[in-house]
Amino acid sequence: MRILKYMIGGAVVGATAAYFLGYDYLFRGISKTYLKGKSSAYIDDGNLFPSNPIATEEPILWEEDPGYNKTTLPKHLVENLNHSKTAAFVVIKNGKILHEQYWEGYSQLSQTNSFSMAKAVTVMLLGKALEEKIITSIDNQLTDFYPEFKEKHFGNQVTLKNLAQMEAGLDWDENYNNPFLPNAKAYYGKSLVKAVFTRKFKEEPGTKFEYQSGATQLLGFAIKKALNKPLATYLSEKFWIPLGMEQNAKWTTDDYGMEKTYCCIHSNARDFSKLGQLFLDNGKVGDQQILNSDFIEKMRTPTEKSENIYGMGLWINHDNPIKHYYFLGLQGQYIIMVPEHNMVIVKTGSYANNPKNDRGRPDQVKFLVNETVTLFQ
Repeated sequence: MRILKYMIGGAVVGATAAYFLGYDYLFRGISKTYLKGKSSAYIDDGNLFPSNPIATEEPILWEEDPGYNKTTLPKHLVENLNHSKTAAFVVIKNGKILHEQYWEGYSQLSQTNSFSMAKAVTVMLLGKALEEKIITSIDNQLTDFYPEFKEKHFGNQVTLKNLAQMEAGLDWDENYNNPFLPNAKAYYGKSLVKAVFTRKFKEEPGTKFEYQSGATQLLGFAIKKALNKPLATYLSEKFWIPLGMEQNAKWTTDDYGMEKTYCCIHSNARDFSKLGQLFLDNGKVGDQQILNSDFIEKMRTPTEKSENIYGMGLWINHDNPIKHYYFLGLQGQYIIMVPEHNMVIVKTGSYANNPKNDRGRPDQVKFLVNETVTLFQ
């Protein structure tokens, strides 16, 4: 009985300490992962968090290529997809769906977590807000939207462009495994303001490339402040509806309705493919220009400070003989654009140990590009 009292007392003290030290989000994280048999965030966790709807109105199904699903994937490609716990694999060529395949009970209707693919979507919203002159310039400072950042060292120098290009100089350790670091607090915490606005800047913005989820979250805050409406609503109006997405989607928020703009759009592989096709078509859907082509070009142009691997929200590989650029999310979420072959490749899944040896880019992306282009050329 005495031991039980000590255990209960210790738990109470621990919980109290965690609360006052700002680690109370850990309990939410445990309840949404370990207590559900998971060790970290996962692609099916959308129902565990609040979200804002991304509505569509008139779904337009992909037109099928004459060769739709008539080609059997080679054994070594299937083995790679199986090994990386693939949920969906979709290939679009010349604007038509050529191949789609699903594993582990997933289907055309399955909605999974985009994870960081949402970073590129957030930058797309910036582009649209600039186009509509809701935001006057990409060189606007963060302090134009949140004057309180003037009080931070380097805070009055951060521009929207710095945030989009991952050159913010934020004090943010992009570690997905340590529960005491900022990504976990942003993902499981109740307030993104508490998770992100409390961070300092460690160096002068615009001087160094460093991939940071916090930078995109700050960008999301600025865009939302300018729009004065949910980002999910703006995404619906400007992209989801014009693209004729097949399904309504949702964007995970904190407890105060702020979208997690560094991640967490829950949609299906066929609709993710439409985002890729929009880039291949330079921002056009039919005769309608829904995103300025000059801004798209800026997104997919590699920056010097990233050593030519990152643009604005998009990863880029011009080293490979078959050049490509892509949306990239944790655990192997990809929307890959291959301009030379007018091809979009989408792969979703839940592979936690995805090696990144290709100058910080996942090896699998290059593999999928080379194998898929060879198979379907």
